[in-house]
Amino acid sequence: MSTFDSTKTSLNDLLKDIVSGKIQLPDFQRGWVWDDEHIRSLLVSIARSFPVGAIMLLESGGDARFKVRPVEGIDANKVPPEITESLILDGQQRLTSLTQVLKLDSPVDTQDSKKRKLKRYYYIDIERALEGPEHYEEAIFGVDEARTIRENFGRDIKLDLSTPEKEYENQCFPCSQILNSDKWEEGLMAYDSTKFALYMKFRVEVLTMFRTYDVPVIELKKENTKEAVCLVFEKVNTGGVPLSVFELITATYAADGVNLRDEWFGTSGVEGIRPYLARQKMLRGIEPTDFFQGLSLLHTYQKRKADIAAGKGGKQVTGVSAKRESVLSLPLEAYQQWKDSLKDGFWKAAKFLRKESFFSTSDLPYRTQLVPLATLLALLGDRWLEQKIYDKLARWYWCGVLGELYGSTVESRFALDLQEVMKWIETDEVEPTTVVDANFQSARLDTLRSRNSAAYKGINVLIQRSGAQDFFWKSTIRELDETDWEECKLDIHHIFPRAWCEERQIPPKRYNSILNKTPISYKANRMIGGKAPSAYLKQLQQHKSVQLDDEAMDLILSTHCLDPQYLRCDDYDEFIERRRALCLNRISEVMGKDFVDIEEDIPEDELDEADTLALYVA
Repeated sequence: MSTFDSTKTSLNDLLKDIVSGKIQLPDFQRGWVWDDEHIRSLLVSIARSFPVGAIMLLESGGDARFKVRPVEGIDANKVPPEITESLILDGQQRLTSLTQVLKLDSPVDTQDSKKRKLKRYYYIDIERALEGPEHYEEAIFGVDEARTIRENFGRDIKLDLSTPEKEYENQCFPCSQILNSDKWEEGLMAYDSTKFALYMKFRVEVLTMFRTYDVPVIELKKENTKEAVCLVFEKVNTGGVPLSVFELITATYAADGVNLRDEWFGTSGVEGIRPYLARQKMLRGIEPTDFFQGLSLLHTYQKRKADIAAGKGGKQVTGVSAKRESVLSLPLEAYQQWKDSLKDGFWKAAKFLRKESFFSTSDLPYRTQLVPLATLLALLGDRWLEQKIYDKLARWYWCGVLGELYGSTVESRFALDLQEVMKWIETDEVEPTTVVDANFQSARLDTLRSRNSAAYKGINVLIQRSGAQDFFWKSTIRELDETDWEECKLDIHHIFPRAWCEERQIPPKRYNSILNKTPISYKANRMIGGKAPSAYLKQLQQHKSVQLDDEAMDLILSTHCLDPQYLRCDDYDEFIERRRALCLNRISEVMGKDFVDIEEDIPEDELDEADTLALYVA
């Protein structure tokens, strides 16, 4: 069965239906003002019977229910939503402009080429238009809201059309009368009957083009699903800003009286979802799409379990999904059922991350991994604090980070992880695919140089997770209170300073790797400067605020997976290899895996560019 009809509709009939409210806009359509030049060009095209493109409508009354509104310029109080027969999916700007110019007797809201707001009435110079279609560009013009054209910086009036009599005198025809000129003709005849013959020629040669103009119309049938309608809209809406999932869902929920924007951002006296989440620093980057992906996962996971319990099989069983189509089809009932649980799940996710030593959004390897983490915690409730369950969650999380598995095709992994991690927790049987697939190769440590790399961030936090103490403050990140945070917070810095390495012609790709970096405070880094480790360690130990002997300092160094003996003798090569082994032990421990170090022959240029490349061993 065809999902659309294609036909032609007269411009006049189309605009009548817009004015009456039979044709309206879905609420996700943004307002968009066409500039003066575009509007005049559109009028010229119709006057010359040129095509102006097809209009796409959606038959109302189907599954794709949206809150509706009239086009700009139409009084919403005079066009109730229930009379709507079709919604405009494509052609909003053309139809809005034509409605305001041809059907309304009020100035058109537009703008000039510099985006300055204008109000314009549009006219056709009768004599100029009758010189031929090639003169329509000059014949069709706009005047200000006082119906004048001014010059000399607005001091002098060049053309005054402020009364019908002045229109008749200057033989300028108002475009608002194009589709029905009876009143204007009567006035012209009474004002000066000698001008009527010229006008009648204009009516036949120019106005007839507008009155007989047909617009190609494609109408989607109401049987189309909501996600199909949204997809079609985005395909045809190439001229505008792409709509987010949140905007599309907002329009559908509004049809049932739910203001999703208010629920997300909050209103006076009512805290929204976003400000609630933002009370946790780690959640300040959460976007509406993240939240709705989590809702979709929870909804489809619940439906899948119910389908299996009911004995369904094959394609009858709902698939767990966070893909765009599934999110767009999320019922309002599912949103209302799961929103509070998911808010709590994200809140628990922030607590989980803090326990794992993530203290800043900039530390997060993958923001996307928050979505499955929050959905798992929403389902688990307080059980996530049970040691056995917590250990599995931590292992799964770190496998995703250090295995670099959340960089692409994340929606499929969301769904897989939710099902497999929950099954792993409940049955203690098969490990999740993310845990099984995750591997780490020694050579990867040499290529991790970018702060944007997930594994780079992960290893930095992993060092802090194991209790790394600052060289100067002698405290771990967990021991810092909020008042000390800005001054004492740790950031990743070179161990063998850059200047020292360059003096010895150690290439940047070696000294900039994660193996030669560790999280230390700004104060400690300033004291290190460009000095050799043997020199800056002595200076640090002797500082009045530090006062440490070699043994105590060595203990601090060991918390960073650093071997003190190679630092104290400035042996860069041995230091790097020893640190590689110590870091791999930490990585192996947190991922719950033993790694076989297999050397790969990877070209150097690939290593230089592939700061986020995942190197795996089977």
